[in-house]
Amino acid sequence: MDFENAVVVSSFPNQETAEAAVSLLKSEGVDAVIGADGAGGELPNLELARGVRVLVQSENAEFARALLEQGANDDDGSDA
Repeated sequence: MDFENAVVVSSFPNQETAEAAVSLLKSEGVDAVIGADGAGGELPNLELARGVRVLVQSENAEFARALLEQGANDDDGSDA
């Protein structure tokens, strides 16, 4: 991924949730990466404070946000 054109599409409270979001995006053909400031796992409290970010190319940002929002709505436990 060209990080020069990467943008944050969402932020999550932990690494596992961010990894699930990246997996969803990749399953839909969107290249995504995690951006975290937890010092390689040594300072996980930084992840809590700053969140674990999911980044995509700027041209895919709108589609990625829509996918993540749809995924969140599907997981809210309500019957649609």
